[in-house]
Amino acid sequence: MNGGDEMTSSYDLIVRNALLIGNDTSTDIGITDGLIAGMGQLADAEAAETIDAEGRLLVPPFVEPHVHLDTALTAGNPVWNESGTLAEGIGIWSSRKLMLTREDIIARAERTIQLYLGYGVLHLRTMVDIGDPKLMALEAILEIKERYRGLIDIQVIAFPQDGIIGCPANEERMKEALRMGADGVSAVPHLENTREEGVLSLRKAFNLAERSGTYVHVFCDETDDENSKYLEVCASLALSSGIGSRVTAAHANAAAYYNESYFQKIMGLVKRSGLSIVACPLINSVMQGRYDSYPKGRGITRIKEFQQAGINVALSHDDIRSPFYPLGTGNPLDAAHMAAHLAHMSGRAEMRSLIGMITEGGAIAMGLEEYNYQGGVLRDGAPASFLLFDAKDSSDLIRQRLSPRFVFRSGRVIAETRPAVTNLLDTADNGRADLVIPLAMKMGASPNVS
Repeated sequence: MNGGDEMTSSYDLIVRNALLIGNDTSTDIGITDGLIAGMGQLADAEAAETIDAEGRLLVPPFVEPHVHLDTALTAGNPVWNESGTLAEGIGIWSSRKLMLTREDIIARAERTIQLYLGYGVLHLRTMVDIGDPKLMALEAILEIKERYRGLIDIQVIAFPQDGIIGCPANEERMKEALRMGADGVSAVPHLENTREEGVLSLRKAFNLAERSGTYVHVFCDETDDENSKYLEVCASLALSSGIGSRVTAAHANAAAYYNESYFQKIMGLVKRSGLSIVACPLINSVMQGRYDSYPKGRGITRIKEFQQAGINVALSHDDIRSPFYPLGTGNPLDAAHMAAHLAHMSGRAEMRSLIGMITEGGAIAMGLEEYNYQGGVLRDGAPASFLLFDAKDSSDLIRQRLSPRFVFRSGRVIAETRPAVTNLLDTADNGRADLVIPLAMKMGASPNVS
């Protein structure tokens, strides 16, 4: 990397005084042709444009590895999911699918993508239900993928919501989806009628992915049933096929209920297979445990244990105001915040690893070879895509859950959020009725009292 000794260095843009995660001192970043061309103290370097980061925290672009653009922003339409269960959510979505139009799908997907961009998500993998024989939703989302190319990288997964064996037509629809340009296929083995049919559905999905050179993204064991053990099948197929780097097991909630001896065995198999785990702490903390008596499960897979074993773990926001989850903002920091609580990851190093799960972890799961961070280190020569936050470190970032002040994509600012300012007007009977406390939400500074 170029440092301060490069006295005559010249760049298109220099971002000065940025604070990197894990560092106590700020650094400068030189950018040329949209790529990172130098880092260090570049005080004597020249640039066509200079931006002062003012000590803001520089964070890799966020990655959303598991979301449903086709169901987003449909909560309450036609009815609310009052029970909060997966079963009712599926039933409501089955009714809502009958009302879908191309314009409806595109409008909601665009709004959701714009939310994600504002929060600094530059890479996204979406599931698309292929239950419609015409594949209208898939066609619409593929159009959105092209429309937003250059702003956000979108991968599209053909998702058989009604199963592969339970709905035999879905196998051919997945093949057609790949011909149309989908990036991968999926399976929902725990929703098939029997264990044997669940295993067969996985074999079919893996065979498709292996033959087409695409991804397989499995909805795996999204249940509180300790007997749901499809993670072992996913890992075994990933290992035997040699495509583990293209395999994702999402949810994996049942792992929280496995006995320890079995879980340790499974962890070894998962690690050898090379697959990624994607946890969805927001929706699963709400949806799981609905049938439990007390004590109720936490509704999340064993994030910490997988991560400590050296398995790639990513966090997902998953649903945004859908029949499955009525909340959701699109901010990956919300998922990290929830995971910090549910997974007991409140240590300083643990919270830094949570940031890794919404950045590099997702990039590994999505196979993003050009992602500009490796091992938490900004790479020279990589795309100059990053976020600047009014935060001091990882814990402050998760605590505040702010929008990034600036979102950079390939060396240019594509989104900007101005910080909110709250004025507290004192109403206490303390003789200071004129007290005004401006609270500038910046860098954790103490308010000025006048």
